[in-house]
Amino acid sequence: MSQESTWPNLAGIAYGGDYNPEQWPRETWREDVVLMRQAGVNLVSVGIFSWALLETSEGVFDFSWLDEVIDLLHENGISVDLGTPTASPPAWFFAQHPDTRFVMRDGTVMGFGARGMASHSAPAYQEASVRIATELARRYADHPAVVLWHVHNEYGTPVSEDYSPHAVRAWRLWLQERYTHLDALNAAWGTSFWGQHYTAWEHIGAPAITATPANPAQRLDYARFTDHQLRQCFIRERDAIRQYASQPITTNFMANQHDGCDLWAWAREVDVVSDDHYLWAADEEAEIGLAIAADLSRSVGGGRPWILMEHSTSGVNWQPRNIAKRPGQMRRNSLTHLGRGADGILFFQWRAGRFGAEKFHSAMIPHAGTDSRVFREVTALGGDLQRLSEVRGSRVQADVAVLWDFESFWAQGLEWRPTEDVTYAQQIRLFYERLWRDNVTVDFALPGQDLSGYRLVVAPAQYMLRLAGAANLNEYVENGGTLLVSFFSGIVDENDTVHVGGFGAPLEPALGVRVEEFLPLRENDRRQIHWADGSASGSLAWQEDLVVTTADVQAHYVDGPGEAGAAITRNAHGAGTGWYVSTRLDASGMRSLFDRVYADAGVTAGDHPEGLEVITRVGADAAYVTAVNHRDEPAALAVTGTELLTGADIAGALTVAAGGVAVIRTALPHPQGGDDPDTR
Repeated sequence: MSQESTWPNLAGIAYGGDYNPEQWPRETWREDVVLMRQAGVNLVSVGIFSWALLETSEGVFDFSWLDEVIDLLHENGISVDLGTPTASPPAWFFAQHPDTRFVMRDGTVMGFGARGMASHSAPAYQEASVRIATELARRYADHPAVVLWHVHNEYGTPVSEDYSPHAVRAWRLWLQERYTHLDALNAAWGTSFWGQHYTAWEHIGAPAITATPANPAQRLDYARFTDHQLRQCFIRERDAIRQYASQPITTNFMANQHDGCDLWAWAREVDVVSDDHYLWAADEEAEIGLAIAADLSRSVGGGRPWILMEHSTSGVNWQPRNIAKRPGQMRRNSLTHLGRGADGILFFQWRAGRFGAEKFHSAMIPHAGTDSRVFREVTALGGDLQRLSEVRGSRVQADVAVLWDFESFWAQGLEWRPTEDVTYAQQIRLFYERLWRDNVTVDFALPGQDLSGYRLVVAPAQYMLRLAGAANLNEYVENGGTLLVSFFSGIVDENDTVHVGGFGAPLEPALGVRVEEFLPLRENDRRQIHWADGSASGSLAWQEDLVVTTADVQAHYVDGPGEAGAAITRNAHGAGTGWYVSTRLDASGMRSLFDRVYADAGVTAGDHPEGLEVITRVGADAAYVTAVNHRDEPAALAVTGTELLTGADIAGALTVAAGGVAVIRTALPHPQGGDDPDTR
């Protein structure tokens, strides 16, 4: 399917944000459209939390105000991403259907007054959601302003797992479809442990709070069930809209910030991937988390351009310390997303609200008004994006894939693991950060995908690994690929059952080692490894007792419980190489490791100054290099072409100002990169 068939009917880069005119008088609406034109806005999201004003009582609709808003936007050349308001049902709905309230794992019934408080398994909620989506589509499908449909809002947030009676009934049906027979369920869940054997489907409850940790296989399946139920809600609304409308349909993900939805599966259901991303203020290098989210959004969408549906102009309101963005930071954030594949840059929200829970959230028009630094930067960014319109449709290419498996993350995050000092998020960040610092562009992938186009595949946290995925990774190495695997990977199968043969057994052909025992370290215990070349690196949090079969030992433990044992190994398998790292390395150790792995994989680290982030998008006739300088001093970039923001011709070298951004049109590079099929 071509991008044009799944992309909103817009010229250039989409620019705008959430627009909530229902919170403002009509005279403000007229002021808004003038200011939107001034800022270069061409797309706004409307109606996302408007259910109570659109369906004033069950089956009674009032679209008059929305008609007026959409017509006004259209008259002023501003297109509409029309939302279905199903994240926040009205008060009358809960009064008529009190049984639809969301129930937490501890049995707490959620009250009215927030969002995401309806049970996604309740038939009344499902029916009402389809009804409002249908009426919106029937009315606005042919309106020339509407170029995109936006179903719901941030599925699975703020909470995802519902334990209501409706959810329990749906859960049992889901299990019957998945397993057919109780014998299969009992085997998958290992119910012989602690005497949990089931003899009737109606005996199976949701894994609510228990005296000790609940059955982990049941918990893992409940995460799958929840993801399925949420996705079915989206599909119902999408299909209701599609009866009348031909515009693309999306919903806003929260890549790298909410892991309750399997975005690989969700991306197959949307016409275009869109993501909400907010910097985590406590992270002093939050631009790395931004890059992860952008690469993940692009990757789950098969490499196609995507939409940044929400981010912030400055501080948010929901973190412990809501740090304001400093001058130029919003521009860097926005253009980094563009560089990593986004063809739409939108914010929450257009105008800062005076009331409600998000009144301290920044906006395109802040409480300070238009005579403010933020609005001046918003207007300047609109001009930048107009100058960058030719970038639209080009794609990022990568030589390296990092495995990202939501189901594995769900499993690893359950209770009673060997140590609380090792998490999947921490491991992903550790390995991605090294690649980011080396200016190596990354795709994310699943173990079962076709990885043959990548020179290097990295598995930082693949705790759960299906046998088919392991076979694919072994074959990838045998056929000439380089695989780097971190500890606590390949431990269990899809039922959270330890693999036959022990820890890591499915990857032994590629790695040439197996793990006899985990050796987690005490809190803050720091040990060392000794590389074969005589250098040393720090060993933190975790060691392992490795049995080396066919691999060559690259580093030994100097001390700690693994003293004198193999710490890092390299294995020749077929035409490729498998590396295994049995400990968490410090920064210098990660640098030493990747230098060696790059040499095997034929990957070249960027030679730019650290802190100068460089990403390339490739189009039909040209490539586009985005250089984002996170440093407090200018940085030099070797490049030839035309700098699109200034129009300057660059002959061999460009100095990117401190805190600045440059986007350069250059000649096409040599072909590279990997395929992105979506099989697990």
